[in-house]
Amino acid sequence: MGRTLAMLQTGDWLTLERIRLVAGAALLAALAALCYLIATSDGLNDHAGRPLGTDFSNIYAAGQLLLEGRSAAPYDPVQHRERERAIFGETTPFYAWLYPPFFLLVAAALALMPYAIALATWQAVGLVLYLLSIKAILRAQPASCLRTGNENAVAERLWLLLALAFPAVFVNIGHGHNGFLTAALFGGGLALLDRRPWIAGILLGLLAYKPQFALMIPLVLAVSGRWRPMLSAAATVGALTIATLLAFGPETWRAFFGSLHFTRVIVLEQGGPGWHKVQSVFSAVRMWGGAVPLAYALQLVTTLALGAGLAWLWRSQAAFAVQAAALAIAAILATPYSLDYDMMAFAPAIAFLAADGLGRGFAPYEKTMLAALWLLPLIARAVTQITFIPVGPIVMGAAFALLLGQARRKCSTSPPFMPLELLHRADRTA
Repeated sequence: MGRTLAMLQTGDWLTLERIRLVAGAALLAALAALCYLIATSDGLNDHAGRPLGTDFSNIYAAGQLLLEGRSAAPYDPVQHRERERAIFGETTPFYAWLYPPFFLLVAAALALMPYAIALATWQAVGLVLYLLSIKAILRAQPASCLRTGNENAVAERLWLLLALAFPAVFVNIGHGHNGFLTAALFGGGLALLDRRPWIAGILLGLLAYKPQFALMIPLVLAVSGRWRPMLSAAATVGALTIATLLAFGPETWRAFFGSLHFTRVIVLEQGGPGWHKVQSVFSAVRMWGGAVPLAYALQLVTTLALGAGLAWLWRSQAAFAVQAAALAIAAILATPYSLDYDMMAFAPAIAFLAADGLGRGFAPYEKTMLAALWLLPLIARAVTQITFIPVGPIVMGAAFALLLGQARRKCSTSPPFMPLELLHRADRTA
């Protein structure tokens, strides 16, 4: 037992050979599964009668309704379901449209194409943006903190394999979901936060298309004094709101707010997708038979604790990689509604911590934590369904706590934390 704990602490078990072997096997298995899904499909539906890309069907149906001038119809479950059945057949499952009107602009553009081409375009563009964001994170590692050596050179060649083989990639592809976009906006925004603050703010502001994941962003920007990206993000959200009001009229926004009752009661409180699919404290409490008020209360306690932890962390002298990774993890854990494909947001967190660890050295248990986060999307849903153990929230909570415990770890050559705005102010007064 002592030897096992020691290996988990040092991460010596996580050799480059094992990383390459596991990632390669995961990639091959996922590609084989994807080929099987396509080969056994019948028209636009898979062998089980579901639309290919399952959840993408609601994007495509909403886009068609918008192109017909029915911008409020996607928020009516009856009208939206009728359109999905018209496209995919009478027996197709219902995939509800839960997004704010911002996302209708994307849906309409995709609905201009045939379904299969739209799905392929959506996933291909998203995948490229995701990979570009991971590359930007790795390039942002401070040169003064990098150590040279063969291990770093080998790791640099492995990044693309690890990014492509990340299990959340194929969970996202299988569902035709938007995890690639979420990861790209998170990763790109954080990578550019201090170098290009106005652009970073735009990227983070675009996360308003899934507002539940943007909850912690204004908090960390405010407590760390990063006012330029905060203003840029707010302006982006404001511009999107005005654009949708002008394009669709206020009735679309009224329909969206009216649909929140359906989202809250049917999807969240009654567990429409299935308790094992939703990776949150709220869902875990409901899965165990807890009442709705108790589930909300425990989720609120979790969210407040995460917010307090992030506020302290982003005001500390911790390495930025630790701060960024903690934000990405907390963004998923703080909301009562997140699924395994939303764990694509772990990819930027892993990239930040891996690059930081290669440069400054890995802290105790950090390599093991990275491996757990990388593997989590592969097992979270299945293990929870079989055992009723909510492994997703448990692993996310443990990773966040570990990052807080390591918050003082930073590059010895780095100056104490100071936002760029304060640095510029100090320069002017010197």
